[in-house]
Amino acid sequence: MKKESVVDALYEKVANDEDARTCTDISEDACREVPGNFFRIIAANTLTKIGDLLINPKTVLAWLISAVGAPGSLAALLVPIRESGSLIPQLMIGAMVRRYPVRKGFWVLGAALQGLSVLGMALVVWLLDGLAAGWGIVGLLVLFSISRGFCSVSMKDVQGKCIPKSRRGRLTGLSATLSGALTFGLTLLIFRGDSDPSVLFYSALLAGAGAAWLVAALVFLSVDEYPGASEGGSNALREAWNSLSLLKDDAPFRRFVITRALLMASSLASPFLVLLAKEQSSLALLLGSFVLASSLASAVSATVWGYMADSSSRTVMVRGGALAALVCVVAGAVSVSGVQAAGMHWLYPVAFFILAIAHAGVRIGRKTYMVDMAGGTKRTDYTAVSNTVIGVLLLAVGGISAAVAMLGNDWALLVLGCMGAMGVASAKSLKSV
Repeated sequence: MKKESVVDALYEKVANDEDARTCTDISEDACREVPGNFFRIIAANTLTKIGDLLINPKTVLAWLISAVGAPGSLAALLVPIRESGSLIPQLMIGAMVRRYPVRKGFWVLGAALQGLSVLGMALVVWLLDGLAAGWGIVGLLVLFSISRGFCSVSMKDVQGKCIPKSRRGRLTGLSATLSGALTFGLTLLIFRGDSDPSVLFYSALLAGAGAAWLVAALVFLSVDEYPGASEGGSNALREAWNSLSLLKDDAPFRRFVITRALLMASSLASPFLVLLAKEQSSLALLLGSFVLASSLASAVSATVWGYMADSSSRTVMVRGGALAALVCVVAGAVSVSGVQAAGMHWLYPVAFFILAIAHAGVRIGRKTYMVDMAGGTKRTDYTAVSNTVIGVLLLAVGGISAAVAMLGNDWALLVLGCMGAMGVASAKSLKSV
């Protein structure tokens, strides 16, 4: 009882809750469990965020492919697999999840499989080398990415049933801030020194990441989720196909998906800033500064974005998207203009930092908007359909931006900046939820 009192008191301070009046969209039973569930979900999210940093395909896994002697061309497969592999299967996953009234088990399953996949990567690095090791990493990343889809679909539904509408944004924000601060410290440790880390170091790093996911699965298993609405009995593939009709029949949802697709620019632009910096300098410290910028941006901005999202998630998407578009256009224009100055390469980590802050806003805003715009099984349908569509579009837009980058990385930034500006205009047309 004493432990519950401490948790309740801490929740009141963190969430600014003085009574139960915020529980207007969840059951009375679920409302009683909000304080404990709030911190359990934050703990699980934080552990997975730490794991994400330790196997970031843009940094750690890309270097690892080279470290084991695999062809560098394999590194080009990492980011598309990591992102799209978790999104495209979500129509099928959503149809499966929708059949069950209690869905936290799917998140636990997804987290556990991700942990086992990463532990498998650690073994591959330790036991194999060359092409075999490279394909082993890529193959396990496919399993990791698909497993991530279970977490994505089920998390929004569990959160929608366990956390009041007016507290979901700050939960996401606090989780991102805490994980950002912790990963910032880890990054300082990882990138110290002048030499590249050894394969042994990477094996230990992967083992630590895998352990983080397994612990997260155990933590999430303790979430008190009460049964909700469920549907099922028909063929999952048929259900998945039928769910696509939402894009035709549900105008507000269709507008949201269009907005989210255009705001993808905030995530797709990051690698081009890194490449522009690399064209001017190959300092290891410069690479480390990008990783630090990503962690620090989340730590300093996510909670602010989260609290703002509780007031208006649409406004957060607009502001985050506008900031991202501005960074892309300014950085691209500076590079195209050919301006040369001492230390010019340090402009790009600064731009990356601001872009990471903007992307955090876009991400928190659209996640909160998604959870708030629907309830029951429709929330699961919305999540699955939007993620599947975005997964396909991610591959398409990624291919287009790569083609534009043949003209120059700066031109790719300019195109993505224009795309982001269109996303801002689309976000403004969304209705408040």
